[in-house]
Amino acid sequence: MGWFLGCIAFLALGYILYGRIVERLVGPDGRKTPCVANPDGVDRIPMPQWKNMLIQLLNIAGVGPVIGVILGIKFGKIALLIIPVGCVFMGAVHDFLAGMISLRRNGANLPKIVTEFLGKGYATAFSWIMVALLLLCATVFINVPAKLADATWFPGANAFWIAVGSVFAYYMAATLFPVDKIIGRVYPFFGALLIAGSAAISVSLIVAGFRSTEILADCAGFDGFKSANPIFPCLFVTIACGIISGFHATQSPIVARTMKSEREARATFFGMMILEGAIAMVWAASALALYNIAPENLKLSGPVVLGNIATHFLGPWMGGVTVAAIIALAVTSGDTALRSARLSLGEMLGIGQVGLAQRIFTCIPLVAVIAALLWWSNADANSFNRLWNYFAWGNQTISATALMCGAVWMMREGKKFASLVALLPGMFMTAVVSSFILWTSPGKGQVWGLVPGGLPLGASVALGWVAAAAFAVYAYMGARQE
Repeated sequence: MGWFLGCIAFLALGYILYGRIVERLVGPDGRKTPCVANPDGVDRIPMPQWKNMLIQLLNIAGVGPVIGVILGIKFGKIALLIIPVGCVFMGAVHDFLAGMISLRRNGANLPKIVTEFLGKGYATAFSWIMVALLLLCATVFINVPAKLADATWFPGANAFWIAVGSVFAYYMAATLFPVDKIIGRVYPFFGALLIAGSAAISVSLIVAGFRSTEILADCAGFDGFKSANPIFPCLFVTIACGIISGFHATQSPIVARTMKSEREARATFFGMMILEGAIAMVWAASALALYNIAPENLKLSGPVVLGNIATHFLGPWMGGVTVAAIIALAVTSGDTALRSARLSLGEMLGIGQVGLAQRIFTCIPLVAVIAALLWWSNADANSFNRLWNYFAWGNQTISATALMCGAVWMMREGKKFASLVALLPGMFMTAVVSSFILWTSPGKGQVWGLVPGGLPLGASVALGWVAAAAFAVYAYMGARQE
């Protein structure tokens, strides 16, 4: 229990100390923000800081910091240390820089930012990959809450597709209407639900941990998983949102367009990632405890284990409320994923997004793709696993790209030494993704099985770091070509 509480304290100190250092290096000032300089009545609308903070938290805190850590804790208790360290030095920096760059560019989306800092050639391929990721994300975040609602609230009623329709209808409303009409009004309620559920789990976990310290020890049932999946690179793909997530860089511009002052950036971007890290810690530790108390959960899927955690620690009623908080996590990330896809596609194709007809026209192909992915992902269990795995892998490709954009931005601002706060984690995540691609292979019987890499782990890691060095050189050369 001391390990868990110490890591929570590390997150708090990381925000107070390292967050302040990064803020000073970046230098938010009093210049006009997008919603003040160029309000449009749809996406650039001033909103209060507290509301922006809740929106940012719910935008970024999808099912990743919950379902991801339920699987990720199988790497052992070491994951409880890696989550806060990675969150402070990589994830929070990533989110803060993505938000600040967008603030300085009239709320620009990530494809436009990548074009400016990494070149048109790289950005063209990246932009379509990012839109594909957002569509995968929206599909997953319709699928998962519908399954949770079906299993938790309507067992045996076969209500999955009814739940899908309800979530989908909300997503369409949220992406088409002005940001303050839907998102700005319902997110405070969802935020309260999320915080209450996570707080209830944490209190119950702490009480149980002090009664029996063994529940937070490494579980013997993890041995097979750890032997098949090395911490580097697999852990940093598994626990995507709790450590660092490229998806966040697609969400930060949404809030950047509604902030009234740059000085809100540290609390809104850096701070909300720290809070997400704390949420991930709570669920990782809870999963570890449950695996020790009831090892049969090791063979169950993430959503089922999630429900079992809530019921075990909180009982049926409060457990149901907590599951509702997790459903809110998924729903409030999926709607903004679709919104980001609409805005990004509009930028890429030169389609304005002020008029309702333009927004509907842009959404039609996105909706068609999501509907097809929903049908395919529910054809069988393997289809959904492949969908989830590709999302996780693509997610960290985007995080590496966003960090490199941050490094180039700071170098162009004359802050070469300061750019290391982005360059080093950017290189690390490039090495993670490259090693992962080169090593994974379905023939090895790994749960990932994403691409036919199949190289030995040592060779994959070595080549991964070569790729990281090459990307760093490419970023440095890009900074000199301004």
